[in-house]
Amino acid sequence: MAISTSQMPVARTRRRGKWVAHGFSLAALGLWWLYSQTVPAYQLPGPGLVAAGMWEIVTTATLRRQLMMSFFHVVSSIGLAFVIGLALAMAAQSLWPLRRLIDGRITPFLNAFSGIGWLFLSILWFGVNSTTVIFAVTMILIPFSVINIRTGLIELDGEIRELGRSLTRNRWMHFRLLTLPMLAPYFFATLRTSFGVAWKVVLTAELFGGNAGIGYQLNVARQEFDTEIIFAIIAFIIAFVYLVEVTVFAPMQRRIARRFSRD
Repeated sequence: MAISTSQMPVARTRRRGKWVAHGFSLAALGLWWLYSQTVPAYQLPGPGLVAAGMWEIVTTATLRRQLMMSFFHVVSSIGLAFVIGLALAMAAQSLWPLRRLIDGRITPFLNAFSGIGWLFLSILWFGVNSTTVIFAVTMILIPFSVINIRTGLIELDGEIRELGRSLTRNRWMHFRLLTLPMLAPYFFATLRTSFGVAWKVVLTAELFGGNAGIGYQLNVARQEFDTEIIFAIIAFIIAFVYLVEVTVFAPMQRRIARRFSRD
């Protein structure tokens, strides 16, 4: 398909933006390598050593097992936070006596409560284990789910909902066939946001309150002054989250945008 004259400046701008981004990444990598040559490896390992450590994470059985535990913590926390957030958002939408309680009390409280606070409380209540990690991360993610889904419920197309009510008075059918599909973009936004936040929080939770996971391995490496593994874990998580964002979430976002576009 030929590109129209009006589209050429946009395409050129996008290409320039990509070159700027790639150039910045290469410059940062070069500066990192140069500086790593002037200091001991235990202070700042070079890109080659860090890349070898990242490869070790996926090839060494022990490190791979810790990575899988972190993935389990992330998925469990996101799932629990989504279900609880959906329940709270639906309760606020459907049960008016609970609306002020959820919107004016519970959601602001959960949104303002410190993540470190949840972690310390969960350590006191559950000890140092996976339950502590999942509980702390879930409590931190719940406000993201409530706010996103609640926003979706408030912004649903009133005319379409009224049309649905005129066709059937069955609330379950109305919810399943109309409300849920219309909430799909907000569900996706909730999961996309929660995924990135969960990995950040899980590392901290495992570092202080976990007995397994990549954050726990980070603590072990810190105690052993294994700087290469510390940098490798950090770089690996950044690369992993970025790749999931580019290869999974971004294409899904484009498909959802086309599907629910009102143009």
